[in-house]
Amino acid sequence: MAVKHSRIAVVTGATSGIGEATVRRFAAEGFAVVGNGRNAGKLVALEQDLWPSFRGVAGDAAKHEVIEELFASAEAAFGPADIVVANAGRGLGGSVVSGDTAELKSVFELNVLGALELMRAAAKRLVPRQEKEFPGKSADIVVIGSVVGRNISPFSALYGASKFALHSLVEALRREIASKGVRVTLVEPGFVLSGFQDGAGYSHEMVDGLKERLGPLLTGAEIADAIHYAVSRPPHVHVGDIVVRPTRQDYP
Repeated sequence: MAVKHSRIAVVTGATSGIGEATVRRFAAEGFAVVGNGRNAGKLVALEQDLWPSFRGVAGDAAKHEVIEELFASAEAAFGPADIVVANAGRGLGGSVVSGDTAELKSVFELNVLGALELMRAAAKRLVPRQEKEFPGKSADIVVIGSVVGRNISPFSALYGASKFALHSLVEALRREIASKGVRVTLVEPGFVLSGFQDGAGYSHEMVDGLKERLGPLLTGAEIADAIHYAVSRPPHVHVGDIVVRPTRQDYP
């Protein structure tokens, strides 16, 4: 007997951290999920662990063909997606003066251009349906930003610049499609302990210092909880912007 899922979600960056936690939370809530990541082995493991509620699509989340495959896979396995979580991204430590600008292009390609491509693909699919179905059904685009996309951090200035750009695109999209019944939510985490720190080039000493000064730090599951809260509101209720920090994080 086929499993009846209450919502159908697409999640990028699904193989670790916030993305994996979101996949697991959605599946636990009775959602079907198609997740993307570069680690094909981890996607297979998630399929085995969460079957029949999860399918994986391996590849670069900034690539048009991968994004199209995500929606096609959801449609084939479960039906049209009505939640899209743009979570894939990477960090980059360093200031304007000292930051590694050689890495900046790839950061913007994933954090800004890849997210924009996914947001566009989601809007083109969700808007026509919601114009007919709202307020009977919900449709959500959730984008993972950062507190450094709201507050200037000299220690993460280059990464922060990508998130400032992303935040402006999210608000522009909200204004463009909110009247069509599609909710666009920005989630801005503070320090979340995950593989993000290694990818951003943060030293173990720096991370240990953050734990001591600001801890306990957030986990991916706590951000997944905020994401689920936003998408589980009644269709006419829109939670547009959620900032989640460790209690002792004073800045940024």
